[in-house]
Parts: sequence; C-alpha cells; structure tokens
Amino acid sequence: MARGIILAAGRGSRMGKETEAKPKCLTILNGKSLLEWQLNSLRQAGIEAVNIVTGYKSELLQPFVSKTYHNSDWANTNMVSSLFCAPPAETDTIISYSDITYSHEHVKALKNSPHDIVITADRKWLKLWSMRFSNPLDDAETFICNGKKLLSIGAKTTDLAHIQAQFMGLIKLTKKGWMTLLNLYQELSDEAQRKMDMTTILNLLLTNSVNVHIEFVEGKWCECDTYHDVLCYEKELKNNPTWIHNWT
Repeated sequence: MARGIILAAGRGSRMGKETEAKPKCLTILNGKSLLEWQLNSLRQAGIEAVNIVTGYKSELLQPFVSKTYHNSDWANTNMVSSLFCAPPAETDTIISYSDITYSHEHVKALKNSPHDIVITADRKWLKLWSMRFSNPLDDAETFICNGKKLLSIGAKTTDLAHIQAQFMGLIKLTKKGWMTLLNLYQELSDEAQRKMDMTTILNLLLTNSVNVHIEFVEGKWCECDTYHDVLCYEKELKNNPTWIHNWT
C-alpha cells in the first residue's frame, strides 16, 4: 500500500491576509479547504495512510491526519527540505503540494506507474493559466519531454513551444526513487539544501542521468498560488457550477 505525504510547511505569504492565522492549505475553495480536497482525492485513490509535513501554524493541521512531521525551520527552507523531514518508507510515496486540488484519477495514474520517479503534468494547462493570468507566459515554466520521459523543466520562457505541459505538484517515488532523490539532496551544501525547490531537484536528477517519467493528464485540477487564483476559480464556478465536481 502506498502512503501519501502533503507538503504543508510554508505559510503561503502570497495569499496575503488569508494566511495570517492559518496555513495556506486551509484556504477554502467551493466550501472545502484545499487540504480536504487533497485528502478526499488521495483516499478515493486508495491512499489511506496520509501524513502531513507541517511548519507554519502546525497545530491547526494535526487533527486532519494520524501522523504529521514537522519542519521546525520552515521559514528558512524550501519544499525539498520539508519532504525529507519525513522518513523513507518501504512502500511507494505519493507526494502532493498543499496548494493544489486534483482528481483521484491523477493519483491512480501515479500509483499504477511502474517507474521509480513519476510526475503528473497537464497538457491542457493553458486554459487554466489563461483563467489566472492576463499573460499566461508570465508564470508558466518550460516543460520539455520525449514521450513520457522528462527532458527539462522549470525555466522561464516566452515561447509556447517550450511548454509541452505543466507540472502539477504531484509526484510518486518508490523506495528506490526516494533514496535516489535523498542521496542527491544529501550531496548538496547546507545552503543549497535549504533553497532547493522541487523543479530544481527534478532538473538535477535529469542532469545526473536519472529518469523522470510523466503521467499526462488533461485538466481536472487547479493551483491556488495566490488568493486571486481562488477568486478566479470561484468566478468560473458561478458560470460553470459543475467545474470542480467533474474532477471527482
């Protein structure tokens, strides 16, 4: 049985006053917190053992799961440091950012993949980014692949041809994949470890000839990076009330 880990250590300062008293993942979207959306999708996909890596306002997250891990240096570290506050496991691990919502179908695709390091990526990303930004290229990052094998990720670009999909913030690591990532992380300096984000370490895997595989999706998710994103989605729901319900 796979386990789930939700990375929820950061405050999410770009949410403004919405995170003055609570972590970003407790932001409400369509009547439920982002965390509840995540837990529901993970459990619908058969991931019963879900842990949260906490940091900011950690006490507010402890009631949601039976086990949490705490990043005591959450204010000075990035997401990869939070990930490795959790121990390795004998099982596969499904890793989720805390500011996204997604269909259980996406989680099942990761679970069913035979590969050691797998990410989900949305081919229909432009529709979602166009909802959020007047110019989607202001925020979108490069994503180059060969079939289902990732070649590069995470750079800025002004060319849509360099964006074949967008990484969602969902990853599967087998035990072997976890140890491969951990070993690479441990080779970094302390400063590099603190600054390391997920797309950068994915690129480091690629430069070290480690395969990163892709499960492509077509919509059925969203990212709430700012509260403006939430307002955009709420506006979309007024025009299309079944938009989110079609994800389940």
